[in-house]
Amino acid sequence: MKLTLERWDTAKKGKFESSKLLQQLRDEGYSCSTYTFPAGCSFGDHSHAQDKKDAILAGEFLFRMDGEEVILKAGDTLEVPKGHTHYAEVVGGQPCVFVDASR
Repeated sequence: MKLTLERWDTAKKGKFESSKLLQQLRDEGYSCSTYTFPAGCSFGDHSHAQDKKDAILAGEFLFRMDGEEVILKAGDTLEVPKGHTHYAEVVGGQPCVFVDASR
């Protein structure tokens, strides 16, 4: 499965603001929980029982699934289909403010 990544588009959405991204996710029908993970924090291979969307408000987050890898930055969102095994890690030396969006 190909990763479905959306980067914040300043031309269409204006300057990135956390509140705008959270509102976008809510408008898409997601319930959102926000977490701050320290630099170097990792989440070994795992999967979820529901479709989710990961979003980044600050910092950098490496995500790996089905042989693809991407580094998410502030304003980025990534669809995480239920049942798909994936790996994630905070990279870049700074904490990551992460939104766990599910529906």
